[in-house]
Amino acid sequence: MTAFRIPFFKPSIAEDDIAAVAETLRSGWLTSGPNVKALEEELAAYCGAKHVNAVNSCTAAMHLALRAWGIGPGDEVITTPYTFSATATVIVHIGATPVLADVCDGDANIDPEQIERAITPRTKAIIPVHFAGEPCDMDAIMEIAKRRGLKVLEDAAHAVGSAYRGRAIGSIGDATAFSFYATKNMTTGEGGALATDDSELSDRVRVLTLHGMTKDAWNRYDVGGSWRYDVGEFGFKDNLTDLAAALGRRQLQKLDLFTERRTRVAQRYFAHLRNEEHLQLPAFSEENRHAWHLFMVRVKPSSPVGRDDVIRKLAERGIQTSVHFIPIHYHSAYKRLGYWKQGDFPVAEGIFEGAISLPMYPDMTDAEVDEVCGALLEIVGGE
Repeated sequence: MTAFRIPFFKPSIAEDDIAAVAETLRSGWLTSGPNVKALEEELAAYCGAKHVNAVNSCTAAMHLALRAWGIGPGDEVITTPYTFSATATVIVHIGATPVLADVCDGDANIDPEQIERAITPRTKAIIPVHFAGEPCDMDAIMEIAKRRGLKVLEDAAHAVGSAYRGRAIGSIGDATAFSFYATKNMTTGEGGALATDDSELSDRVRVLTLHGMTKDAWNRYDVGGSWRYDVGEFGFKDNLTDLAAALGRRQLQKLDLFTERRTRVAQRYFAHLRNEEHLQLPAFSEENRHAWHLFMVRVKPSSPVGRDDVIRKLAERGIQTSVHFIPIHYHSAYKRLGYWKQGDFPVAEGIFEGAISLPMYPDMTDAEVDEVCGALLEIVGGE
């Protein structure tokens, strides 16, 4: 097995993060408790939302929001083919039909014109995905949604810390789902959150998050809490633990620093790679704050070395990379639905054919960036 000297990702876990988790272990409160409540309040303040529901994944956040809105069989939800499968899978899980709309070539974000074309009388919601941390064209998407009476659920798995034209991601759509998975810009190990200004949505999500139990169940182990509770509807088990939230609270305090460091890495990649004719670099808007969750380059068809061989040659040099993403309609489970065929989303498919995500993490050194770039330039140059 190849030992990667430069990994694709390395988590930024410091002693204060470890101490926060250890303190929680000593407290005796391990599952959802005071740290979860505090994380919800702190994240709401950070992203400018009235409410945040901390849950165990971004997938859960999206699923709960769609379920709380009452979307289900007979309904359609529009999203992008260029995303991780979870974005579309939650639509399937609620019994609705996923409808895909192609992306823009530069930033791989969903194309508002394609959204407009995909809307039918059965459409109930749009799930835009802020790919790599670059915000989608939210003004255009929100205008379409308002005009057509649709909900907007932002998949911000890559975009905690991003901002769209001065507005924090988490304060724009009807709801926004964040991911705190191990590789994300801030982490709780496993975890996520739903941000919204909609009090009714947040309340319903809170009930659905813990088995459908009434809110009295959340404090039944507190002093003054009651053992009596009621299961008002069939819910799920999607709550976040206090252990995870303790880590998340420390990570949130450092999120802006992490973003600054990621931005410096991205800038160094641009400086080294911008003149290579066989590579296409990511497009982004200067009006936005890009979280730089990923730095994805595209190997052009003109390259003497194809994408897969570039990945293999980088691995041989101890440099780990990844590919984001295999389009939704390429996966076997989605092929069996029979909705789409290869060729239906030419822009997304074209991006995938050349996509390589380069190493990106806050503690990445200049020397490591330089080594990745030097190796990549030699490989696509045919050396």
